[in-house]
Amino acid sequence: MASERFLCKGVSWHREGPVLALATPDGALQDLGLAPATATSPGGVDLGFRVISRFGERYCLGFHRVYGPDAREHTPCPRQDTAARGYQCGPCFSRDDLRFMHDVHRSGVAPEGLLSYLAQNHWLYVATFADGASKVGTAANLRKWHRLAEQGAVVARYVAAADDGQIVRVLEDAVTRAVGLAQAVRSAAKTAALALPLDGATLDRINAEFAKSVRALLRDGMEISGFRVVDEQWEPPSSWSEVLASNGPQLYPHSLAAGEHGFQVQAMIGAAALVQIQGSEVQFLVDLARLKGQRIELGDYQSEIPDVQAALF
Repeated sequence: MASERFLCKGVSWHREGPVLALATPDGALQDLGLAPATATSPGGVDLGFRVISRFGERYCLGFHRVYGPDAREHTPCPRQDTAARGYQCGPCFSRDDLRFMHDVHRSGVAPEGLLSYLAQNHWLYVATFADGASKVGTAANLRKWHRLAEQGAVVARYVAAADDGQIVRVLEDAVTRAVGLAQAVRSAAKTAALALPLDGATLDRINAEFAKSVRALLRDGMEISGFRVVDEQWEPPSSWSEVLASNGPQLYPHSLAAGEHGFQVQAMIGAAALVQIQGSEVQFLVDLARLKGQRIELGDYQSEIPDVQAALF
């Protein structure tokens, strides 16, 4: 594999499978497929890279202009600067239409294009991860399935359909206050949970109970209109079962903040990859979300085999 340098924009999911979203130094977007094609690559997808960011620094991913439900424009960071907050430098954050997304239902302030985006139907969901940790979240209609795939939910249910994105965020805040469901779960925690997941029946029960509590609140405790209560199960990608059925995978022990890494990606849940290092019989779980905002060089790199043994159960 010839060496190529990119800025990593994180893991995205399409119906065809997961991709590592990359950008060239001049801002051109390029997706690296991470879904093994069993007919041509039965062992998995080879992923080798060297982290070339300075240790502990993330780099700005640019900004978006939003023009409607399915129309937006991305501009790479003109200065290719380090990120000052999240994944943006100060100037790019100030130009980003999406910065209004999470407060518009309280402030009423947003650019016209973002208001048009928010005018589409939105969904409220309850997601449960491998250790039973659960959260409430929202998804635009065009991102209904993809949002939960990228979240890495093991079990999820849609509990409400809202007329627009402002109403659904009012519902989300109400659920957090009344039911106690968080609105975020750290990517590292999701990956760690996959090393020793609860069984499917237990996770489904946890999710169903939270969903039931949320629906009860929405039916009896809300004084706004513009939504309807629903009961719809989310269908995860087929690769979920392969990760959950793996035999005692270890957490990848090398930091993705530096160094050379290389392994075969065998399956994924969200941004968590089940991988095999050449020369090792142990499977590892890698949180690829940690590459977001990092500069990497793709190439024929290999991870050092760690001194671990498979867990005994």
